Amino acid sequence: MSDVLKRALIGQWRHTARGSSLAAGHQVCEALVPVMVGVVIDKAVATEDGGALLRWVAALAVVFAVLSFSYRFSFRAAERASEQAAHGLRLELTGRVLHPRGGAENGRLPGELVNVASGDAKRVGAVHIALTAGVAALAGLVAGGFALLLVSVPLGLVVLLGIPPLLLLAHLLGRPLERRSGTEQERAAHASGVAADLISGLRVLKGLGAEATAVNRYRRTSRDSLAATLRAARAQAWHDGGMLALTGIFIAVVALVGGRLAASGDITVGQLVAAVGLAQFLLTPLSILAWANGELAQGRASAARIAAVLAMPPAVSGGTGDLPPQIRGEIRLRNVSFGAVTDLSLHVASGETLGVVAEPAAATALLRVLGRAADPDEGVIELDGLPFTELDPAAIRTAVLVAEHDADLFEGTVLDNVGAAASPGAITQAMSAASADEVADSLPEGTDTPLTERGRSLSGGQRQRVALARALAAVPPVLVLHDPTTAVDAVTEARIAAGLRKSRAGRTTIIVATSPALLAAADRVVYVADGGVVTEGTHADLVHGNDAYRATVLA
Repeated sequence: MSDVLKRALIGQWRHTARGSSLAAGHQVCEALVPVMVGVVIDKAVATEDGGALLRWVAALAVVFAVLSFSYRFSFRAAERASEQAAHGLRLELTGRVLHPRGGAENGRLPGELVNVASGDAKRVGAVHIALTAGVAALAGLVAGGFALLLVSVPLGLVVLLGIPPLLLLAHLLGRPLERRSGTEQERAAHASGVAADLISGLRVLKGLGAEATAVNRYRRTSRDSLAATLRAARAQAWHDGGMLALTGIFIAVVALVGGRLAASGDITVGQLVAAVGLAQFLLTPLSILAWANGELAQGRASAARIAAVLAMPPAVSGGTGDLPPQIRGEIRLRNVSFGAVTDLSLHVASGETLGVVAEPAAATALLRVLGRAADPDEGVIELDGLPFTELDPAAIRTAVLVAEHDADLFEGTVLDNVGAAASPGAITQAMSAASADEVADSLPEGTDTPLTERGRSLSGGQRQRVALARALAAVPPVLVLHDPTTAVDAVTEARIAAGLRKSRAGRTTIIVATSPALLAAADRVVYVADGGVVTEGTHADLVHGNDAYRATVLA
């Protein structure tokens, strides 16, 4: 049993134990009903004793009252344990995905992680219901077996001795279902992830005319998911059919032995009725046991998938130190190598606005290490002389904010997106510097205008300006911007460049871009090619003195 499944069970064991005990009581009462009916026949009907009949009917009424109470409250407790366990797993998965050290998302699309946190967590939580039902079924089988012992020792022995091999065969039948259920969930999660990925990029796909390619990609993924689902369905059918055959054979043996005993006169009419009733009753716990076994198999498969996400190694390791009380914002890279960046050395003075021109792969690598989404393969990055690897990643991100080019907006108003944790003055200044105030003025309700998912009710340029305003409103000691104006017109871009320089005066700003307007607003520009710094200077000097730089930024 995986650690995930153990934690899910231990965390809610009180509710599950309460539900299991009540459910077991329900099954025991169910087993008592045919026995008591047989007693009524022998003690009251056959003897024509009206008083005995009333007493036994009253006893039956009490049994049914207990039966109803235990059924209702047993599965209420089991359902509570199931939902709380699933909720706990979702919180644990969310915490792992959002952990400052990252790593859980590696190799998985966002839609896959959502599927694990929803579908798999729910399946693992349902194990509590399966366990409650399974314990109740076992209690019913044992109670039925002992009741049959009272009727006839051979009948009781047939049931009690037949339960262990039946459970073993049920476990063996569940193994293929467990394997194929895990594969089914894996393929379904990947298909969901691909679908979410395609939908999020629908506008780009249409603009490129790549709809057919996207459809073919999803068709292949969907077919793989369908094939895995069909294999799991076949395993489910074999499991259910096999369990049905086993239970049928088991009941047939019980009925055959009971019939022979009745024919030979070894049991009374009432005992025969009780035996037949118990044989029919045994169908219910056996069916429940078959269902519970299938649920447990699927729960184990889902627990393995959750465990795989939780066990993913962090993207960055080490570092627990706190930031100094006062952050100057000096950044230094010493012989840093990561991805397309090789042996890069760079110094950004406190309060400097630095422009960085680099090819896309090198720019992406630089952003990842500056935001400590990953640690360099070689070299050291320092903040005010303190190596990144000695500082807590969450602490670094409060001092060094990396605003990605494709930063998403969230559902809510424009003001919610810009000023989640900013002061009113910072919001006003940031909106003006990013020309996002013009965006708000063009909306029906201004900054109170609600946005749709990922801000898709805005144009690309409007989204960029609101996202830039959000980064500026945070007022971080070090701000790293990546192509923040690629979707705005030249006039607006020049206004943003001026506003950016004014709003970030005295604070360190690194602009990774090829925009002449933004680079002209920088104190200094470095040109990175082949993984390292080729040249540096002001934008004007580099445009006139370096052909490669000029071709890159003026193309």
